[in-house]
Amino acid sequence: MLLFKALSALLSYPSEEMRQALPEIADVISTAPLLDPARREDLLALVGELGEGDLLTVEERYVDLFDRGRALSLHLFEHLHGESRDRGEAMVELKQLYEHAGFELSARELPDYLPVVLEYLSCRKLAEARDMLVDCTQILTTIGRSLVARRSGYAAVLQALLVIAGESPIEVDKVPPVKERMETLDREWAEQPAFGGVPAPTDPVTGAPVA
Repeated sequence: MLLFKALSALLSYPSEEMRQALPEIADVISTAPLLDPARREDLLALVGELGEGDLLTVEERYVDLFDRGRALSLHLFEHLHGESRDRGEAMVELKQLYEHAGFELSARELPDYLPVVLEYLSCRKLAEARDMLVDCTQILTTIGRSLVARRSGYAAVLQALLVIAGESPIEVDKVPPVKERMETLDREWAEQPAFGGVPAPTDPVTGAPVA
């Protein structure tokens, strides 16, 4: 279904090619029977947001959201298994599912990356796509709540997926807003010192080491 392909594009890393396709994506969203008016309106607002300003700004906003921690990771199995062996086994099984359906994964993409999953679902029947989304509802809700807490327009995609799966959308007014403090991010991303231990005392005037 074209709708899943459009949602995949909206969640992918922004590119000039994607921005040029935004009018076509908007047309798919506007005519998709699976979307209720509220979901359609929010998704079209995201389309407008992605088309505003220069590409670098849109890219930076994407990285700030999705590449700074596990809470907003778009790799689904990371929410279930972290970096354990179970995640690797689950990805092998998912990759085999793609291959059996004739879906060849590019070398640079992991099979549990949500835009990849949606690209796959765009090639399947609606009943199968819904079943797969139902299996992922807990993870989709986790990511969606994190996006809602940051009042991000990207939350519209997760909300739409939950509704298509037969779930109720996340109630925005019941999710308190969260704004990550820059000093917290600075601490998490600070470069660790090359040498540990207590620094040697120095002379306060010359700065030379004190024996």
